[in-house]
Amino acid sequence: MRTKLILFIFLFGNSQFCVSQGRAANWLLGYDVGLFDTNVTSTKAFLSFDSVNVNVRPANFTIPFLAAQANMSDETGNLLFVSNGCWIADSSGSLMQNGDSLTQGGFWASWCDPVTGIPFNQSTIALPNPNDSNKYYLLHQASTAGYFATDMYFTEIDMSLNGGLGAVPIGQKNQLLLHAVQNTNVVACKHANGRDWWIVTFEHLTDSVFVVLLSPSGFSNPVKQSLGISLGSREISQSQFSPDGKQFAYTMVEDSSSVYKTSVRLFDFDRCNGNFSNLRQFNYIESIFTLGLMFSPSSNNLYVASLLRLYQFNVDSFQFLTNLDTVAIYDGYYSPYPPFQSAFWLLYRAANGKIYGTSGSGVIDLHFINYPDSAGLACDVQQHALHLPCFSGRGNVNHPNYYLGCDTTLGCPCLVSTGLNEYSQHNFSIKLSPNPGSSGFEILYLLPQNKNGILKVYDLQGRLMDKQILPQWSTMQHIPASNWAPGIYQVRIESEGYFSTNKWVKY
Repeated sequence: MRTKLILFIFLFGNSQFCVSQGRAANWLLGYDVGLFDTNVTSTKAFLSFDSVNVNVRPANFTIPFLAAQANMSDETGNLLFVSNGCWIADSSGSLMQNGDSLTQGGFWASWCDPVTGIPFNQSTIALPNPNDSNKYYLLHQASTAGYFATDMYFTEIDMSLNGGLGAVPIGQKNQLLLHAVQNTNVVACKHANGRDWWIVTFEHLTDSVFVVLLSPSGFSNPVKQSLGISLGSREISQSQFSPDGKQFAYTMVEDSSSVYKTSVRLFDFDRCNGNFSNLRQFNYIESIFTLGLMFSPSSNNLYVASLLRLYQFNVDSFQFLTNLDTVAIYDGYYSPYPPFQSAFWLLYRAANGKIYGTSGSGVIDLHFINYPDSAGLACDVQQHALHLPCFSGRGNVNHPNYYLGCDTTLGCPCLVSTGLNEYSQHNFSIKLSPNPGSSGFEILYLLPQNKNGILKVYDLQGRLMDKQILPQWSTMQHIPASNWAPGIYQVRIESEGYFSTNKWVKY
């Protein structure tokens, strides 16, 4: 029996992880403060992600990235275009043909210069055209004055033009989509039909959001929807849809006498009709402003960042919370030296399954969360641990989940086949690292679209060592194994009547 089991493990233990992270594979950072410091070698950085790693290299782009950024890559992870809300650059780093003068009014006058770019990180987003694979839409906000948007525009980008570098067609730039006072928070979520997109932005200082549907027919008229609770008198943090599209969250902060009244608000979202419901909120007092917010890859955990602390909320038990779970406290580090304080600011969930954190001041190091699906301190926050070749401010990139598939349980028909990345239903592309290892391992995998899975780990005697439910859309888990005996273990994933295995060796 022992010989047969070992043979079974080796026969099924050679699956390869070969999926690209596609449209959300890249992130540009840096703004043109010059090379006045020996700690930097460039004014820009290009971050490329695969399923496990991040590659950081100097970049030569003509436009700066202080905060706002939307970009789009192809299915193999090659950058197509990037925008900072003022201009659009093509993959060569140069200004795209007819990609200038996106934002007018107060935003343009204050921020559209060669040094900075729009300072509002969610004021622009890029979406594919549901009717033409060569075309994309860039949504971008503008203002006549002040720090709040008064208009939202869309600009079409056609990648079949200019020899494949792309261009903005004549007459398809700065098309007005919404005229109303808005917060600078534009987010998007795939419709339950797997094809169309819901686009959402907040009406400033009210209890409402504007909802727009992008379909093959184009953009619908904006519909105002009440969330049932006012934004209050201050700016909100990042707003985010969960990767599975079922939740929506934001943080509202109101200051009073140097005390910051903070409210984390969580809603259910119906991807079929675009409606928000089931408000849950957690209120607490913070000593400093809160800005960052991000869901973990499995959608189970929600992270909220103030300048000095990083909190974790479990989504399933959110309504029963009585206290905060602090997973990191700013350690006082300056990057590279005072006054460049490497505190927490904005959060970004990258294609490798980690969550990265920027800082408000110009720094040369980023934070990251190694295992954001793990509870409490096991998520493993690494402060100022990713070094950049340039100074970066609060730069971020606004990527929705481009690979969210259909959900027919909500009553909408599926209008696509199997999504953008097709793979055999029995091949879960399991990869384990480190392997061999001593204290545990990270498992990367792919589940069938819209399907949950089960992870099981057995020892050579067939004893079940670990069992976990894998949420749909999840791609990574961390398995602790410090108490296991040295030896060979079978790792098995099951879903929809299929299975795949791999082996892990503990030394």
